[in-house]
Amino acid sequence: MRLGLFNGNPQKQLFGNISPSVVCAQQHQELALEAARSGIVLLKNNGNLLPLSKAKTSSLAIIGPNANSAYVLRGNYDSPPCKFIEILKAFQGYVKTVQYHHGCNAVNCTSAAIDQAVNTARNADYVVLVMGLDQGQEREQFDRDDLVLPGQQENLITSVAKAAKKPVILVLLSGGPVDVSFAKYHPKIGSILWAGYPGEVEELL
Repeated sequence: MRLGLFNGNPQKQLFGNISPSVVCAQQHQELALEAARSGIVLLKNNGNLLPLSKAKTSSLAIIGPNANSAYVLRGNYDSPPCKFIEILKAFQGYVKTVQYHHGCNAVNCTSAAIDQAVNTARNADYVVLVMGLDQGQEREQFDRDDLVLPGQQENLITSVAKAAKKPVILVLLSGGPVDVSFAKYHPKIGSILWAGYPGEVEELL
C-alpha cells in the first residue's frame, strides 16, 4: 500500500518501472549483504573458533552438498539475483588453499562418500561443513515429516568431525528448524552457524 501498487496501473506509479540497473545498484547490493549478515545466527562457538583468522588459516576443507550451489542460497519466492556467489567461491577468495568435497550425492544425502570426505578433512587446517536443506526438502505445499537432517548428513558430519585435526565448523542452510542436538555437545564440532537462505550474497567468516 505504501508503495502505491494498488493505486491503479502499477507501471504508472513511482516504483512501477524499476530497471535491473537500479535493482542491482551498489547500495542495494550492500543492503542485501547487510540483510544476509543480520540473518545469520551463531548457535555455538566453543573456544572462540570463529571468526577464522585469515592470516593464521593456512588451508580449509569445505565439505557438503550445499557448499557449491548458489541456487540453494535463493530459497523461495525470489527473483533473478544480480549475481551468484557460491559459499565455496567465497572461501576460495578468503584462504589461498581450499579443498572441496561434496560429501553427499545430493542434499537429500541418500548416499555419502564418507571415506573421501574424511580424507579431505584430514589434509586441512580447518574444516567447514555446509549442510542443511534445500527446496527438495522444504518448499510451498511440501512439508517435512521430521526435523532431522536428511539421509546420511549426520553420519557424514560426525565422521568428518572425528577425523579433523581441529574442531569443525558446521554451517546450516534451511528455512525451517533443524534438529542438530547431536552436534550441540559434540567435542569436535566447535561452531554451528544457521544461515537460513541468505540470498545472492553471504558472509560467514
